[in-house]
Amino acid sequence: MATVKLATLVIRTLAKPISAQIKNQAKQHETFRSICISLAQRMHVGEIKLRTNILGEPARQHVKPLSETRAIENGANALAEGFLFSVAALLIIGETWRSSRSQSKQRGDVNERIEELSANVASLTERLERIQESLGDVESERERNNELARIVERVVEIGLRGGWAEFEDTPLKVPRVELAPTTSRVSP
Repeated sequence: MATVKLATLVIRTLAKPISAQIKNQAKQHETFRSICISLAQRMHVGEIKLRTNILGEPARQHVKPLSETRAIENGANALAEGFLFSVAALLIIGETWRSSRSQSKQRGDVNERIEELSANVASLTERLERIQESLGDVESERERNNELARIVERVVEIGLRGGWAEFEDTPLKVPRVELAPTTSRVSP
């Protein structure tokens, strides 16, 4: 990022001497001179027409042309300023393109990360559902085992009290036995 800004500054700095050189060449070279004169004369006519339209002055039929030296000077300035403006516009467009490309790459990275996280969440949700199902199975087994233990305890208690331990004509007294202690006893 810093190197891009530094490069932009270097290009702008180099554009100024190039602009001055264009200005000098426009004054010395015959083709540049003719371009500068025609450019300056068109700009002068456009400026006069714009001024009369904006200010509401009566339109002039004939606009007095600029002198050759003045036209060369104005045309050379226009070319030099146009070059500087073009360089600045290209730098802005380049920076905008670079930052949009960088942002689209970041968006792509973020989208990939979101997809990865979504897949992880789906995987974890599936695992959680399986664990909950197995936990539900364990709970139902535990309840079933507790119920069976109560039934067996009751059957043993009933059997020990009376029904099974008594034979036909000989009653056998069996003491009451607790299978699961209800309170813990502390030995003295």
